[in-house]
Amino acid sequence: MCGIVGAVATRNIVPVLVQGLQRLEYRGYDSCGVAVWDQGLKRARSTARVAELLAQIDQGALAGSTGIAHTRWATHGAPAVHNAHPHFSHGPGDHASDRPGRIALVHNGIIENHEALRAELQGRGYRFSSQTDTEVICHLVDSLYEGDLFDAVQAALRRLHGAYAIAVFCKDEPHRVVGARAGSPLILGVGAEGERYLASDAMALAGVTDQIVYLDEGDIADLQLGRHWIVDKAGKPAERPVKTVQAHSGAAELGPYRHYMQKEIFEQPRAIADTLEGVQAVVPELFGDGAHRVFTEIDSVLVLACGTSYYAGCTAKYWLEGIAKIPTQVEIASEYRYRDSVPNPRTLVVTISQSGETADTLAALRHARSLGMEHTLTVCNVSTSAMVRECKLAYITRAGAEIGVASTKAFTTQLAALFLLTLALATTKGRMDEDAAATHLQAMRHLPAALSAVLALEPQVIGWAEQFVPRENALFLGRGLHWPIAMEGALKLKEITYIHAEAYAAGELKHGPLALVTSAMPVVTVAPNDALLEKLKSNMQEVRARGGVLYVLADADTRIESEDGIHVIRMPEHSGPLSPLLHVVPLQLLAYHTAVARGTDVDKPRNLAKSVTVE
Repeated sequence: MCGIVGAVATRNIVPVLVQGLQRLEYRGYDSCGVAVWDQGLKRARSTARVAELLAQIDQGALAGSTGIAHTRWATHGAPAVHNAHPHFSHGPGDHASDRPGRIALVHNGIIENHEALRAELQGRGYRFSSQTDTEVICHLVDSLYEGDLFDAVQAALRRLHGAYAIAVFCKDEPHRVVGARAGSPLILGVGAEGERYLASDAMALAGVTDQIVYLDEGDIADLQLGRHWIVDKAGKPAERPVKTVQAHSGAAELGPYRHYMQKEIFEQPRAIADTLEGVQAVVPELFGDGAHRVFTEIDSVLVLACGTSYYAGCTAKYWLEGIAKIPTQVEIASEYRYRDSVPNPRTLVVTISQSGETADTLAALRHARSLGMEHTLTVCNVSTSAMVRECKLAYITRAGAEIGVASTKAFTTQLAALFLLTLALATTKGRMDEDAAATHLQAMRHLPAALSAVLALEPQVIGWAEQFVPRENALFLGRGLHWPIAMEGALKLKEITYIHAEAYAAGELKHGPLALVTSAMPVVTVAPNDALLEKLKSNMQEVRARGGVLYVLADADTRIESEDGIHVIRMPEHSGPLSPLLHVVPLQLLAYHTAVARGTDVDKPRNLAKSVTVE
């Protein structure tokens, strides 16, 4: 989602700001901009890609040693230049609406009381040129400015309700940038020659500095040449450690692949191997110190997640209840915090997030803790994220940076981590002996080879994709453990091809969705050789009897053959409870190749963002 980069230096910092925006493009955005101090406030903004913004900068010779930059994903106000960040203040004394005032500001998040503040500021003579909530903050800081930017920002933040990460500077105080965060991530970078940086993601500073300070919730940071200082949410000076962070800048290289999504699909064998690296035995300590005590005390699991991570949680529910025999509830994070629930202090609250900064999931975690559920664990791909810092236990997946908006390798590594959690809980509770756990772990070690064999099916999947190109609707079916995989397959198709796709538990077909089935409605079916196979075959016959066309991912020994109206891709092997990690891969490839054939923007699908840091 929205990205922030800011800097204080003695050199022209614009190339660093633009490079930071380029590294944040993977998050998704619909406009971008840069503002600098150059004997006053100057800026360039665009509703195209960062490359077009760079052309503007070059044409206008924009340069400066202090600046801020932003990629915006629209919330308040349509994608338009006047709504793009950075915003400038236009106070009562600024006579021309096109002439900047003294404050420049960028913002991630949502300010909930922006309408009341807007009305108040308009009454005081401030002119608004956008529909954004961000411009309200800019004018509010200006209205409170009395010669010290830090004091003005601190006073303004006391009046804001909502979530924010901001970076702001003032034309009257060159070589100073103030940043703050509450509910949205922001980091501080320490560079050579006294340079200081702000960013919403460490990747934005890859190649510039690896010395990173992670700001805590409510922190306000003052950046000046050669120094920085931080106060906490209570306004007291705070010491935050400087950490050496490798931002994986090389992850942005496509290599031989056409798109990042394709690259990341094919990185899954390595990502799974890396995620399992160092796992010698199934022990609670894989999830952190004190895990054995927590696992002994809990009697249920609550999974909180959004999007693809939610489907990982839905899959894990089958493992946790079927193998570990632990009652498990899976909640969409954005719904959980707004309903009355029955808290159980003996519940293990498990959050799942690729970025570790997902706003809804963080809020749901905090809500669960406020209800007295203190046993918390996260499955996350970013070790330095807010989710990891706020949970007592964690398993860090090692998928590496995921650039494509549609999650692939993050999903399969989440599944691997959740299966390990299942085994650890089962052994701790005495519901699985060490030999059985070792057998499961050996099967997990075989996953990279099994995934490589599945990836070799790509040519057959391309054949399917060609038949999906003209379609506008599709159904996905699965049963039991593979119903969430069908849901994930439908999500991938709709995300990047814009084909409307729905997923159902196959037994529900006759309870309504069968009315949709015609020869124009492809029906994708996940058909492993498990206990529900014969039931699934009956559901498939219901589709064929209505003229529906089936596309079946079948295990080798299912005795499902290709014939008129039935297209079968044979999976290389059956992997028992780990089968979901294999069956999802052809569905990823199907979505990818259909999107390529339809000519959509595969890595940056419309209206979507990679890291959803607003509610």
